[in-house]
Amino acid sequence: MASPEIEALTQALSRLPGLGPRSARRAVLHLIKKREAAMAPLLRALEAVNERLVTCHVCGNVDTVDPCGICKDARRDPRALCVVEDVADLWALDKSRLFPGRFHVLGGRLSALEGIRPEDLTIDALVTRLEQGGVDEVVLAMNATLEGQTTAHYLAERLERFPIRLTQLAHGVPVGGELDYLDEGTLAQALRARRPLG
Repeated sequence: MASPEIEALTQALSRLPGLGPRSARRAVLHLIKKREAAMAPLLRALEAVNERLVTCHVCGNVDTVDPCGICKDARRDPRALCVVEDVADLWALDKSRLFPGRFHVLGGRLSALEGIRPEDLTIDALVTRLEQGGVDEVVLAMNATLEGQTTAHYLAERLERFPIRLTQLAHGVPVGGELDYLDEGTLAQALRARRPLG
């Protein structure tokens, strides 16, 4: 039987996304075996993150500075704004280096089941950013879930008064995807989003 401290660490790790009790126990055993090589650097990194991370007051990104590095980057196109559900989505899009503009993190998505309403998200802050001017295009980069699409629809209605180009990420057949493996919803979306060739 493990000590209460080891059990507490295992419990704490098992609450992380993607780690169940067995994976957490394996991680704890690895940390114990490799105390100097694994545990000490992990403790230092966790402590630094806990002490230094802040939320950017402009976009909602998490960084060690406020405004964040993305908001301060003069090479970014301030006329293009990509709205995402959470920081993980921002990081994924930024890592791709395909979007040259800036971001806005909503902090979630509308969900009747979870009781998440528009006032629970940073939609008012988004509207304020647009009222300040200078944005020509808003890209709604919501996840292809019912809640994500509900959020995108709500935002489209809320932002229609602004003289901006409002776009949404394309959904449908993934690169390398085979039609017979796709669900009906994905196929329907791909058919609706079809475009002319040439």
